[in-house]
Amino acid sequence: MANFELADRVKHLPPYLFAAIDKMKQDAVAKGIDLIDLSIGDPDIPTPDHIVTAMKQAVEKPAHHRYPSYEGMLSYREAVAEWYRQRFNVALDPKTEVLSLIGSKEGIGHIPLAFVNPGDVVLVPSPGYPVYPVGTMFAGGEPYIMPLKEENAFLPDLSSIPSDILKRAKLMFLNYPNNPTSANAPVDFFKHVIEFANKHNIIICHDAAYSEMYYDNNKPKSFLEFEGAKEVGIEFHSLSKTYNMTGWRIGFAVGNKAVISGLGKIKSNLDSGVFQAVQEASIAALKTDDSTLSNIRSIYQERRDAMYEGLKTIGLSLNKPGATFYLWAKVPAAFDSSGFVSHLLEKCGVLGTPGVGFGAPGEGYIRFALTQPVSRIKEAVKRIEKAL
Repeated sequence: MANFELADRVKHLPPYLFAAIDKMKQDAVAKGIDLIDLSIGDPDIPTPDHIVTAMKQAVEKPAHHRYPSYEGMLSYREAVAEWYRQRFNVALDPKTEVLSLIGSKEGIGHIPLAFVNPGDVVLVPSPGYPVYPVGTMFAGGEPYIMPLKEENAFLPDLSSIPSDILKRAKLMFLNYPNNPTSANAPVDFFKHVIEFANKHNIIICHDAAYSEMYYDNNKPKSFLEFEGAKEVGIEFHSLSKTYNMTGWRIGFAVGNKAVISGLGKIKSNLDSGVFQAVQEASIAALKTDDSTLSNIRSIYQERRDAMYEGLKTIGLSLNKPGATFYLWAKVPAAFDSSGFVSHLLEKCGVLGTPGVGFGAPGEGYIRFALTQPVSRIKEAVKRIEKAL
């Protein structure tokens, strides 16, 4: 029998975090456990009806049954530009500064292929989305870890990056509001990042997937709102979390037209764009009345309050998130993060995500996603208390 050997880039991959979590879920369900899954950030709230209706109508149009354009329908890119104008007061040219994506994950994974050569460095926040370092490695680049520490409000310390690393650095990934820590970035941080990028000729890739999942009317800012941002970088966004459209696989990248063009060159060679019916439905999504989104946020805020107060009452240490639908809690001293996740699953049927799965600096933490109704969240807290 033939022996087919994997490429080194695949051999050296760490196990994909959420694939491992999915295996744990399957095993628990097979054992008959009443599982409360708080592990993966997949919204349980359905996509709003008007978006589904727009999709049904769009699917019936024969024009959408053919290949879409690589960069996305101009009408979709115009809707993105209008959304940015209304939400952030940022002006974008839909023809050159907006690019459709098959979900923001796809664009984040592909951007290093456009700008990173073997031996180049990409600055990666950790704990963070696993795609940042993996996309870097696929391009032959070297991820340089920027630890996000609680004592630094989960912001990277740019002054600690060695000069020899900065000479080889081509890209920097950032993500605020942050997954998994739920931290937000202050205004001064983004201003500092722009100065830093200009000084060291680094492309900033800001992942803003959670910008619309905020609480107490404290709206996060876009990186592109700040003077000079468009000269040094781009922003990735997704319709997944904002509109509960994770399965639809659509997002966009906006910003510096040279960077957008480079990413577009990769995409035109590797994919054939997003199904146009999905793009048309996404135009309806981007025009959603804020009262609909406010109702969604209020559901998550009620869940956040229930989970935060519950975990705090039973003795876990955590910060109250101002955005995202995650809680980032310290694990008890007797456990490491993987051990605590296994303990909760075995003892009480509650599944979280081990902090170390987001990178070594995440050790000592567990992430809970607010993707269950309040009643199940309160039940989860009761079970965790007993397990402790």
